[in-house]
Amino acid sequence: MVTTQEARPTAPSPPRSRPPAQPSGGPTAASRALSLLAESWRPAAVLLALFAVWWFVAWRELVPAYLVPSPGAVAETMAADWPMLLEHTWVTTLETIVGFVLAAVIGVAAAVLLVYSRTAEKSLYPLILFAQVIPKIAIAPILVVWFGFGMTPKIVLAVLIAFFPVVVSAVAGLRSVDPELLEMSATMGASRWKTFRKIRFPGALPQLMSGLKVAVTLAVVGAVVGEFVGADRGLGYVLLLASGNLDAPLLFADLILMSLIGVVLFVLVEVLERLLIPWHASRRGNLALATV
Repeated sequence: MVTTQEARPTAPSPPRSRPPAQPSGGPTAASRALSLLAESWRPAAVLLALFAVWWFVAWRELVPAYLVPSPGAVAETMAADWPMLLEHTWVTTLETIVGFVLAAVIGVAAAVLLVYSRTAEKSLYPLILFAQVIPKIAIAPILVVWFGFGMTPKIVLAVLIAFFPVVVSAVAGLRSVDPELLEMSATMGASRWKTFRKIRFPGALPQLMSGLKVAVTLAVVGAVVGEFVGADRGLGYVLLLASGNLDAPLLFADLILMSLIGVVLFVLVEVLERLLIPWHASRRGNLALATV
């Protein structure tokens, strides 16, 4: 005999409570803004203190005005001569950017050649060091004779000054890769190009970016030095005119614009570094120091 059991009605189970939504793991816009503020308030305070000292010295006339003009006089000069200063600033900026990009490309290519070829290292590295030791101000007149008074000698001088830190940092970075990774790559049959693209170059980026940050500021120096020797445009040319006319406000305005070019380009390289190597320990260190 087959017996069937009556199905007993079961009480409906209570609805499960969903856990509260967790915030996304990435930093929010507010946290990024606070981090940026924490990183920038200290240099802003130092700049404000220096500006206050400058204003006090000019206000109390501790130094003659033709040597140290007041901040107000410098601001008035920048406002009055802004179209002229903007034109010359663009010329110097263009020379700096082109010289820096060429120095970065040629420097990385030279570093790869020095790392992969012992013959090239023994032959070229002493010549690179010799070229770095020569004062660039002594080379500038020769470049003017060779290339004329256009932008070419300024770009070449910017390349010569910015080239050495790129080569040194790139060589050090390419050689600092873990040998075990290279051995494992060779064991797995990876080609030299693939090993370079996947292991050597990414591992060299932290030191290479440090060299690029040094090189971009030196490129400004190279462009201005080239304008000192022979030019009719650029901030170096304006600096010579201002010093010859004893125009201290224009001289200070020109120096401020030169500094701004270097600072802006340095920040752009810093941003590029954060985009390329967000995984590096230096990036995590910056985030930790932002809270100190």
